[in-house]
Amino acid sequence: MNSTAYSQVHPNAKIAAGVEIGPFCYIAENVEIGEGTVIGPHVTIFDYVKIGKNCNIFPGAVLGAIPQDLKFRGEESWVEIGDRTTIRECATVNRGTAASGKSLTKIGDDCLLMSYSHTAHDCLIGNHVILVSYVGLAGETQVDDWAIIGGASAAHQFSHIGAHAMLSGGSLISKDVPPYALAGHRPLSYVNVNIVGLRRRGFSNDQIERIRDIYRIIYQSGLNRTDACILAEKEVPACPEKQLILDFVRNSKRGIIRYSGDSSED
Repeated sequence: MNSTAYSQVHPNAKIAAGVEIGPFCYIAENVEIGEGTVIGPHVTIFDYVKIGKNCNIFPGAVLGAIPQDLKFRGEESWVEIGDRTTIRECATVNRGTAASGKSLTKIGDDCLLMSYSHTAHDCLIGNHVILVSYVGLAGETQVDDWAIIGGASAAHQFSHIGAHAMLSGGSLISKDVPPYALAGHRPLSYVNVNIVGLRRRGFSNDQIERIRDIYRIIYQSGLNRTDACILAEKEVPACPEKQLILDFVRNSKRGIIRYSGDSSED
């Protein structure tokens, strides 16, 4: 471990070989940091934080502060951060709460949490997720793999953003955003499939067209969500994308975002 005399690192913290710690950091006792991770200057890591390998934590980030939740009673709860995740300047990630049934805020591998983003208690963030600057996730928000949330967006507690979804900057997320969706406008609405993002990740034209077929049924058939899912189940050939979308829509507790009727962002 490369450390500086100006930092305060508890002797019981588990710091792997090759970790770099910049000046003026505070690292508490119940902290684990994986090998190859770089902790920049002025980073604060409170108790009950686990950070994976080869992460990069930038100046001013605060990890593991107690939840901003009146249900919190001082119980042990955790923040877990996967491998190769980058957390930029002044981003904050709070611990979980027992009241949620999780006691865990979890961030996956290969994520990018940009400056001043906030991840509240008990959020579950998948792999390859990007939170652009000033995104605020309220408690128990779930963000699935490869989702991108545009800058200055705010998510209502218990919101769910599906895999590969892309949300415009300034989004107010009060309903669930289904997988593969491109979402924008006010109020936040389904615009189209996230075609550019899917192509960049190797989705074929056939896969993308099947996804579009499913959403045409869900949003443009005139059926309610239950009947639309039944019709999509019958009309669209079996594929992983279909199952992911239909499971998401059927299990949504807050309801999914509406259809904008404007595909100008295609």
